[in-house]
Amino acid sequence: MSQLIKQARSGDPADFNTDELKNIVETMLGEARLKGASSAEAGLNIETGLSVTVRMGEVETVEHNRDRSFGLTVYFGKRKGSASTTDFSRQAITDTVQAACDIARYTEEDEYAGLADKDRLAMTYPDLNLDHSWELSTEHAIEIARQCEDSALSFDKQISNSEGGYLTTHKDYRIYANSHGLCGHYFSTRHSTGCTVIASKSERMERDYWYSISRKHEHLDAPEDIGKMAAQRALQRLGAVRTKTQRVPVVFQAEVARGLLGHFVRAVSGGAQYREASFLLGKLNESVFPERIRIDERPHIKQAIGSAPFDSEGVVNTEHDIVTDGILQSYVLDSYAARRLATQTTGNAGGVHNLFIQHDGKDLAGLLKEMGTGILVTEVMGQGVNIVTGDYSRGGTGFWVENGEIQYPIEEFTLAGNLADIYRNLALVGNDVDTRSSLCTGSWLINEMMIASS
Repeated sequence: MSQLIKQARSGDPADFNTDELKNIVETMLGEARLKGASSAEAGLNIETGLSVTVRMGEVETVEHNRDRSFGLTVYFGKRKGSASTTDFSRQAITDTVQAACDIARYTEEDEYAGLADKDRLAMTYPDLNLDHSWELSTEHAIEIARQCEDSALSFDKQISNSEGGYLTTHKDYRIYANSHGLCGHYFSTRHSTGCTVIASKSERMERDYWYSISRKHEHLDAPEDIGKMAAQRALQRLGAVRTKTQRVPVVFQAEVARGLLGHFVRAVSGGAQYREASFLLGKLNESVFPERIRIDERPHIKQAIGSAPFDSEGVVNTEHDIVTDGILQSYVLDSYAARRLATQTTGNAGGVHNLFIQHDGKDLAGLLKEMGTGILVTEVMGQGVNIVTGDYSRGGTGFWVENGEIQYPIEEFTLAGNLADIYRNLALVGNDVDTRSSLCTGSWLINEMMIASS
């Protein structure tokens, strides 16, 4: 035990004896049962990483992180208590078990509380090839971040300033176990590099960014390419003007369209549904998108950023449709929400994993040609999204488009509408699918929205 604790304090997953760590978790579950808990679940998470930022060629930050946590939830019948610690010593973990048990004795009963049903648990699960460590020195990390920024700064003399180039690399180890007999664990890695730069002309300045992210560092875009893309995006925004208030078609670029897909996920989440706080309340088996639209989850894509072998309750997560032929087929549920709604979990405790919306085979240029005249939105800002009513009002920047071609940049306009209408008026989804998160989508063409400008 003392050797294991010494390893745990070192913080590096590579140093750990995973069998012994699983034994600790299972021992703590047994201790909870000895203290009277009818059931219990435990999670252990250890993360190590390196992050560096470089600005104008100078190193700004270097951060090595070694984070760890152990959390326990116990149930005394329908009473629930949770506690956590970052100290892996035996005494600290024993104290954490006691704290969780003490809390449970004072909480109110909740008839929906409890572990996920045993028959839904991932007693076996796939290896998704998520673990690809990057053995690089701090000096090498700084050099890559510097290459990214240098590429942007040297691209054009109008790239006058920088908010920095960066590189991050992280390795994560997770264990989830419960008193139904499940003890699942896996390693994963995530690497990213990017930069943000400022273009200037006369007294006007515009900023933009680009980045790459992957489980394998070999799959990251070249730092020179990332810098060039950030520079091009910033330069394209120079000379932005305001447009008039009007109703026009709108194309949301893929990274912005991701937000629209995210609002949909929030609206069909179990919490929003059982709290009756969603503009899509009770829309199961009803049409919410055009007939051709399919939205499906693919949690087991090997090496994908959004993949996981099981959800955060240890439930099997499988491929399934949320929307088929435009009709809402399923909510996004964990076990608690499913019980509140008198149905079954969809394996989405902790969120969705690789959610895709079916595209229509046209790239971004094709969507612009289909739109003809309208607005391409490349960035939105503000918090004007109401999931209860569906009202949508956000500031935007982008480009005015005529005859399917970008004409000039525009800024300081407001996109206004209702999410229910936006989804129903989804004319096309581009094949420029952005897979840098759990929400994977191409650009969206919306038939019409209100654009307000002073």
